[in-house]
Amino acid sequence: MSISFDKALGIHEKALGFRAQRAEVLANNIANADTPNYKARDLEFSKVLEAQSNKANNGTFALNMTNSRHIEAEGLGNGDESLMYRTPMQPSIDQNTVDAQLEQSNYAENAVGFQASFTLLNSKFKGLISALRGE
Repeated sequence: MSISFDKALGIHEKALGFRAQRAEVLANNIANADTPNYKARDLEFSKVLEAQSNKANNGTFALNMTNSRHIEAEGLGNGDESLMYRTPMQPSIDQNTVDAQLEQSNYAENAVGFQASFTLLNSKFKGLISALRGE
């Protein structure tokens, strides 16, 4: 009998990956808070979850190229469709949509979510190890 890590770990593995990816996006927003014309971006968990469950149910998909000069569709299916622009609460003169305080708040909230996902994933691994040892 083999162990299926997808079934044993559940959604926690995907949630941890999402939190790490969202931390990158939010850190990029904070770093570009003073860049003119920079548009703040964010990931939406429900969209990423829906994309992952569609992949799991339907399998991965590939695009057919009708011409060898077509550009490869890089990044398709890895969550890029859920990376959305944030609507600013107060527009700025330089067209930058980053609100540093909002970004820092979202980053802190994401860090708490990351720690929770990591703790749950860690407990799943501890449970698997104790099951393998027969404890």
